[in-house]
Amino acid sequence: MRVRELAAWLGAPFEGDGERELRGVAPLDEAGPEDLSFVTRGRGAKLAGDSRAGCLLVPLDFPAPGGQTLIRVPDPRAAIARAIAKLHPRVDPPAGIHPTAVIDPSAVIAESAHIGPLVTIGADVRIGARTQVHAGTVIGAEVRIGEDCLLHARVSLYRGVTIGNQVVLHSGCVIGADGFGFILTGGAYEKFPQIGSVEIADRVEIGANTCVDRAALGVTSIGEGTKLDNLVHVGHNCRIGKHVVVAAQTGFSGGVVVEDYAVIGGQVGIGDKVRIESRAVLGSGSGVLTSKIVRAGQVMWGTPARPLKQYLEQLAVLSKLAKKRKNVP
Repeated sequence: MRVRELAAWLGAPFEGDGERELRGVAPLDEAGPEDLSFVTRGRGAKLAGDSRAGCLLVPLDFPAPGGQTLIRVPDPRAAIARAIAKLHPRVDPPAGIHPTAVIDPSAVIAESAHIGPLVTIGADVRIGARTQVHAGTVIGAEVRIGEDCLLHARVSLYRGVTIGNQVVLHSGCVIGADGFGFILTGGAYEKFPQIGSVEIADRVEIGANTCVDRAALGVTSIGEGTKLDNLVHVGHNCRIGKHVVVAAQTGFSGGVVVEDYAVIGGQVGIGDKVRIESRAVLGSGSGVLTSKIVRAGQVMWGTPARPLKQYLEQLAVLSKLAKKRKNVP
């Protein structure tokens, strides 16, 4: 693709050689004459002048280094994401069902769907148009999967799970396993039956080896556009809103509510029935105690989680105490 064509597709102005051919995307310090790269403010801006990239996506007010070809965009990081999809398009497998797949006769699968080798599909399953189900995936009875979904190898969907459109499930994730519900009675733990379900809305992406448990009663839900990293655990009856992002190794206990646009770092532990309001931020390694409320827009850090300013002040006090202790004879 030529620079001129890419700029027109992005709806952005270019400067320099519009006929230069671009064949790939690469980091700023590794890009060659046929590569596209991007510049943000900070260190990247300082490196731009030395880059060998054939074209750079830069902010609108970026000072032009001499002789380089540029495309000016409001958000270079967002623009490079779009450009990657254009320059490195996804290669989809052909529609059809692999002969080694085991499919219950009552399942209804769109003709344009792809069902890979050794896939198992249970009774009364529905799979929508252009959805891909890759090798070794197991889909339980009464599962509903929408259109344009991508299920990587060895995904497990338990009975009754509902998946929306354009959902991506990475290898090893398990959706709809029993929640961790037990009652201590007569000196032993007795299982509380987990008879609820899981509903995942459109454009959700769930990372490798992440688990979303079914509700004990009712529904565990993941809202539209939410992204869960690898090795995340969502407990029974959680309700996660729209466009939430959750980094790796975070765990949600049962009954947690996360409102829209919240941001949750890695290795965060969240107790039962916590409410995290819209656009709140939980820093990596934080711990939120049972039934606590994280207010809208708050940035919280530490264990137990507290406002970032308070957390930093306490760290400063501890640092001063450590210095004073060294001076004590």
